[in-house]
Amino acid sequence: MSALRLLLSALFSCAAAAHAAEPAYPQRPVRLISPSQAAGANDVIARIMAARLGEVLNVQVVVDNRGGAGGMIGADITAKATPDGYTLLAASLATHSILPHVYGNVPYDAVRDFTPVALFAIVPNLLTSGLSFGPNNVRELVALAKAKPNSINYASAGAGSASHFSGLLFAKMAGIEIVHVPYKGGAPAITALMAGEAGFNFGPMPATMSLVQSGRLKALAVSSSKRSGVLPNVPTVSESGVPGYSSIGWFGLMAPKGMPRAIVLKLNDAAARAISAPETSRQLLQIGADPTQRTPEEFGAFVREDNARYGKLIREAGIKLE
Repeated sequence: MSALRLLLSALFSCAAAAHAAEPAYPQRPVRLISPSQAAGANDVIARIMAARLGEVLNVQVVVDNRGGAGGMIGADITAKATPDGYTLLAASLATHSILPHVYGNVPYDAVRDFTPVALFAIVPNLLTSGLSFGPNNVRELVALAKAKPNSINYASAGAGSASHFSGLLFAKMAGIEIVHVPYKGGAPAITALMAGEAGFNFGPMPATMSLVQSGRLKALAVSSSKRSGVLPNVPTVSESGVPGYSSIGWFGLMAPKGMPRAIVLKLNDAAARAISAPETSRQLLQIGADPTQRTPEEFGAFVREDNARYGKLIREAGIKLE
């Protein structure tokens, strides 16, 4: 028994020493991939969260813009990265709920290839147009589109993006025929509106709010089921002639599959502390994003349910891109 106790003691000592030798996370800057162009909604929220996460974790959190293919490029880079906590993704509705269903060649599995970490915000879309665009509300827009089928262009952040899908859903529910014009990111799409190259756009509020408030874009409606507290005078699409319409986005933190549980929990705690900070909440609310928190398990369930829901909608709408 004495020899056995000595052996067990030695084994426990070795395990404790090995655990103590593991470096505390994080030891170097963390890369947060934003799968959109700079100034897009995903990027705006990613930068707000990166700054606060860096303060909480006491390391630099560097935003790395990897836009393209509606967010697919940045998501794929993350899925294939080493699961050590140093490459994370600012995930969204587009990367995890829409792209996997509208494309047949998505190089990652939205559920199996990622480790859910934390949900940041729920975000309504804002239906906006340039100042020279004729219609000033949804009813006028629908009437013009019905009178002149395929005469109105709508801009999106790219084929398969959330803004693309929002426009497709709008056209289907309103019974109109409009022309989709994909751009390489949300910012170029919004620039096209202001230049009069496209008629309207469904863009996340963080990307368009300041332009509406400064008078450079017109806000025709919000895409959520109820009005936004930030723009209470802007009606919903549903109450403006397209009953039942709703298309909202979400933004959260994802990591490659297989990331150690301890790192997942540390990042989730850091995200919760970051979101709870009054300045962070103020910044998110100011741009029309509703701060929210979930455990990793709750976030994972949320993503699986959202992915399944949009998959059903996309199949019923017959939407498929190559």
